[in-house]
Amino acid sequence: MRVSTTDDRRLRIRLLGPLRVTRAGANPALGPARQQAVLAALAAWPDRAMPRAELIAAVWGDEPPPSAAGNLYTYISTLRRSLTPDGAPGPVLSSENGTYRLRAAAVDVDAWCFETFREEGLRLRADRDADGERAALTRALELWHGPEALDGVPGPDAANRREHLRELYLATVERHAQLTLDRGRAEELVEPLGRLVAAYPARESLHDLAMHALVRVGRRDEAVLLYRRLRNHLAAHTGALPAAPLRDLHAGLVAGHGRDPALPPRHPGFVGHTAETALLERALDDVAHGRGASIWIDGPSGSGKSALLAEGLRGATAHGCRVGWAVGDELARRVPYGLIIECLDDGNGGPDGPGPLRVAARDPNAAMTVVDEVRALVDARCAAAPLVLVADDLQWADDASLVVWHALHRLTATLPLLLVAASRPLPTSRELRLLRQALMRGGTRFVDVPPLSDEVAGRLVRHVAPAADARTVAEVVDSAAGNAQLLRHLATPGGDDALTAAVLRHLHPLRDETRHLLRVAAFLGADCPVAELPVVTGTPVPALVPAAEEALAAGLLVEDGGRLRFRYPVMRRVLYRSTPTALRVMMHRDFAQRIAESGGSAVRVAGHLAAGPVSVDAWIERWLLRHGEALSAAAPDLAEAVFRQALASPLLSARARDRIGTLAAGLRPAPRVTAACAGADT
Repeated sequence: MRVSTTDDRRLRIRLLGPLRVTRAGANPALGPARQQAVLAALAAWPDRAMPRAELIAAVWGDEPPPSAAGNLYTYISTLRRSLTPDGAPGPVLSSENGTYRLRAAAVDVDAWCFETFREEGLRLRADRDADGERAALTRALELWHGPEALDGVPGPDAANRREHLRELYLATVERHAQLTLDRGRAEELVEPLGRLVAAYPARESLHDLAMHALVRVGRRDEAVLLYRRLRNHLAAHTGALPAAPLRDLHAGLVAGHGRDPALPPRHPGFVGHTAETALLERALDDVAHGRGASIWIDGPSGSGKSALLAEGLRGATAHGCRVGWAVGDELARRVPYGLIIECLDDGNGGPDGPGPLRVAARDPNAAMTVVDEVRALVDARCAAAPLVLVADDLQWADDASLVVWHALHRLTATLPLLLVAASRPLPTSRELRLLRQALMRGGTRFVDVPPLSDEVAGRLVRHVAPAADARTVAEVVDSAAGNAQLLRHLATPGGDDALTAAVLRHLHPLRDETRHLLRVAAFLGADCPVAELPVVTGTPVPALVPAAEEALAAGLLVEDGGRLRFRYPVMRRVLYRSTPTALRVMMHRDFAQRIAESGGSAVRVAGHLAAGPVSVDAWIERWLLRHGEALSAAAPDLAEAVFRQALASPLLSARARDRIGTLAAGLRPAPRVTAACAGADT
């Protein structure tokens, strides 16, 4: 199997992600999902004659419908036409004597290339060539373009192939990571391994590598927390402990730690939030003197809640308090009582640990037993020392943990128990809303984390980027609107990828309709006219309301009269710039016509034409002839940009060229364009 070729007529078939075919830069249509499953089954074994019955079983399983044979014939015919390059000596997909064959001489299949590079890595490993092995594995991993092979392709063959490739992928990642660690480049591994351990919470080999990477970059506390999450996950699902090497690594990390390992590290450069920090410090002093309390901290993603908790509660050990600290995440939400168990598991393995609680939690009918176990455990710990329990990212907590948190709240009236929760506005659930209402009635102190002031934000930027000049600092401060996480990413040199990832994490909890609405709003300018949203989307206003309300509730949009604006200007720019260029131009072109046909202003229409920049077509030519004069009077800078763009197009007719040229000549030279939509100010 050849790995690559320079022949543009040769097909590249990608199985390592969503199924995709490329030829000479184009992507032939692959049709419906079952048709894609046929192609995937053939591509898994190129140049092998696959009997019709075997192919049907691969796609439909052991009990195919009566229509399977007819559908297969249609799919093969369609694929043959779609895949065969113009001028090819024969079809890429051939059939004879009841079999089908994908000709290997005409295709490259990335899964086969992946395994070829893996085999090369194994050979180089046997030769003790670590650098060569790492290079081969790097080339293998670069072939992946999605989290799962054959993502979305149905059928038992695709499912089996997906599982096989997933295991090969993870084994390759782990070996590559080990070689990278051996080269002293742990900083390259922290983020990618962090994403993988979140996706595979029970895979101990990944956790081992991720913990070692964290330790080597000086983030030992996070390595301890990672171990605790693994241990809790295994206990909840299997009742087993992590393997001995991981337990030994954890024991070495917590031995002689110098402070309570339950406390997360303070955030470097922490600034601002003095009132909120003081509130937490007073609560620590109160609980140390026997007075319990409950505090709930609210704030949008990236507002600095976690940093505030670490800063305000850093004195817990000095006050003689025992601390339990848990952080919710999307995966942990599936584990009943997972957040509460993590909160109560201090890693000491003592007689007052949550072992009995884990056993009770595995029984779905033991809710009251679990609550009683937690109460008894907390009561025993409070008898020994004041207790501080922290639940960060409570919005991801499982419903059972929320019930237990409510029960713990009642104990704050009689025990030296401080409960501190932190959450974002979204995602939310009925159970979380009910808990919030109950705690409000029960006296919990609710605190909103405000955005950082411009002065405080500037101090944070200068801490992250000491060499930044005053203008750069001001631009970063304006773009982030007081969001600490965005400020850090914006101030970090070369941090564009991390910034984009951070913005997309803000959007992750939202529904697809809301994310789409935000991207559309990013194209409509810094102040998005609400009236244009139904025009450009073709969606009635009532159908847009839920998405707009969710974006407002998440604190991502702000309503100002008849307009919506992004709370964080950088978020709009990232959404706009992350849209592929071809799609961006198409959207501007489509929006321009929709706004024009709805009676929108010439300035708004021209703003989209200039922002694309959109190629001239028949509709644009007619629109310029009809509205060019009015546009010149209303916005001469914008008019000049659109006219010059049109005059540069070979598609412009002679009549239109004369008229637009005359209009352009009558305009004064403009130093810049002030377009009325996103393209000009991104």
